[in-house]
Amino acid sequence: MTQMNGAQALTRQLQAEGSDTVFALPGAQIMSAFDAMYEVRDTISLIQTRHEQATTYMADGYAKVTGKPGVAMVVPGPGALNATSGLGTAYACSSPVLLISGQIPSMFLGKNTGQLHEISEQLDIFRPITKWNHRVTRAGEIPSAVHEAFRQMTTGRPGPVELEIPSDILSGSDDIRLVEKETFPHPSPDMEDIAAAAILISKSQKPAIIAGGGVVASGAHEQIRKLADLLQAPVMTTPLAKGVIPESDHLAAGVNSAIGPASVVLSDSDLLIAVGTRLSLRGVTPENMPTLVHIDVEKSQIGQKFTPEVGLVGDAAECLDSLISKVDMPSIDRGQRSERAVSLKEEFSKEVSRLAPEQVSVIDKISSALTHDTIVVQGMTNIGYWSCEALPMSEPRNYVSSSYFGTLGYVYPTALGSQAAFPDRPVVALCGDGGFMYSPQELSTAVKYGLNTIALVFNNGAFGASRWDQEHAFNGRYIGTDLHNPDFVMLAESFGATGIRTDTNGIGEAITKAMSANSPAVIDVEIDNMMPPFQIVE
Repeated sequence: MTQMNGAQALTRQLQAEGSDTVFALPGAQIMSAFDAMYEVRDTISLIQTRHEQATTYMADGYAKVTGKPGVAMVVPGPGALNATSGLGTAYACSSPVLLISGQIPSMFLGKNTGQLHEISEQLDIFRPITKWNHRVTRAGEIPSAVHEAFRQMTTGRPGPVELEIPSDILSGSDDIRLVEKETFPHPSPDMEDIAAAAILISKSQKPAIIAGGGVVASGAHEQIRKLADLLQAPVMTTPLAKGVIPESDHLAAGVNSAIGPASVVLSDSDLLIAVGTRLSLRGVTPENMPTLVHIDVEKSQIGQKFTPEVGLVGDAAECLDSLISKVDMPSIDRGQRSERAVSLKEEFSKEVSRLAPEQVSVIDKISSALTHDTIVVQGMTNIGYWSCEALPMSEPRNYVSSSYFGTLGYVYPTALGSQAAFPDRPVVALCGDGGFMYSPQELSTAVKYGLNTIALVFNNGAFGASRWDQEHAFNGRYIGTDLHNPDFVMLAESFGATGIRTDTNGIGEAITKAMSANSPAVIDVEIDNMMPPFQIVE
C-alpha cells in the first residue's frame, strides 16, 4: 500500500488501466482530481472542453474509433446533467465511455442543504443510460471502483458507466493499493449450438449476413469477410458497422435501410446470419423473417425481436471462427448471390442518381477528396443521412454515427474526440448549420490542442429535415425551423482556425485545401435544402 489521496488513486488507476486521455471541464468538486492530473500529465493528456456536453461526446468519439474506453470528468449537478446526452448516445451505440462525476461532500449527501451543484439522487438519473454506476464512499475504494468500471465497459456488450466521487473523498488520504489491469474473458459459444448453426448454414441455398456494432467491438471484420466469401453470401451492415466489409466488394449489400439494396437482399434470402446486432430491420416482421441464426455477446439480445432457429451467445470473432471451421460446403452453386448483390447495387446507384442527383453529386465530391484513412463523423443533417447510404467506406471504425439516438449537435465534439485519438489522420465532421451551432465554442478546444478536424457545415439556414417535413407533410406551414446564422468563415477565423467558403461544386477542392491547412478548419458550404433519403420511400 502507498499513502496517497483519493484523486491520486483515481489518476494512477486510470494509468494502470491504460487511459491516455481525459476530456474534462474543471469545477469546485473535482479540483483535487485536476491537481492529480498534473502529476500524470506526461502519460495522460487532459483536454479541457468549453462545455460539459463536449466531454462525453469527445470521449465517445475517442472510444468509437479506438475501441478503448473514453474518459470524461465533470462536476455534479449541472455539469453532470450537461454530460447526459453524450452518455445517452454512448449507450445507444454500445460505446465504452466512463464519466467521472464529482459530488458534494459526503456529509451533505441526501440532505438537500443547498450545497453548490447539489442534486438529489444523481445516481438514479444515470441508471437508464449506463450499464453500471456507483458512488465511492472512501478513498481506498477508488482503485477497485475504477477497475470495475473498466470491467463493465469492456465485457459483454460494451457500454458507458458513471462513477461518482465526493470532493472530500478525492482530497482525503489513506494507504491505498492500486489494482492491476486485467484482460477480461468473453463468453465462448456452446459447441452444440455451433454444430446446429453450421448444419443450417451448409444447407442454405440463399444465405445472407447482417453485421452490427458487435462485429466492430469484437474486431471480427476479417471473419465476416471470410464467411461471406465461403458462402458467397451478401453482407448488409448497420450504420455502426459500416466498413466491416469494403462497400466496393462484390458481396457488400450496403447499410440496412429502407432505400438501399440490403432490404431486397434480405427479402430474397432463405437464411439470415445476424452478428452483433439488435436486428432493427425496416419492414421485417416475424412472419417474413427468413430462418435466423443470431450471434450476440449478450444472451438477453437473442430472441428479443425475432426468434432464431439457433442462437449463439459469445464473442463474435470466436463464434464466427468456430462456424467457419464447422460449415460443410455441399455442391451448392451460390455464385448468383454475389451477382445479384452487384446488380442490385448498380440498380440502386442509378435510381438514387435519378431521384436525388444533387445529393449523390455532393457525396461523390466528398468521397473523391477523402484519403483511405479519413474518419468521417455523420451529423444529423441531410448530407449526413445520405452519407450513410452512399459514402463508401472500406474499414471499420472509420465512420462514426449516433445510431438510433439521432443526437443533434454531437457531431463536431465527437469528431474532435476522434481526432484526439488519431491526431495525424484526417477527420471530417458532416455538420448541419443547426447541429454545428450546438458547440461552435469547441473551436477553441480544437485550436488550443491542435485538433485539426475539418467541419463541413452545410449551410441552408434551416433545420433541414424538419423544414422538409413542414413543406411536404404540413402544407408549407413553416414555423420554428429557419435559422439566423453567423458568418461561419469569420467565426472560424476569430478562433484562429481556417475558414473556407464554397458551394457544392467546390466542395472537393475545399476539403483538399482544408487538409493541407495544418489547423482546424470550417468549410461553409452554401446549399439548398435537400430531400432526406428516407423520403424516397415515403
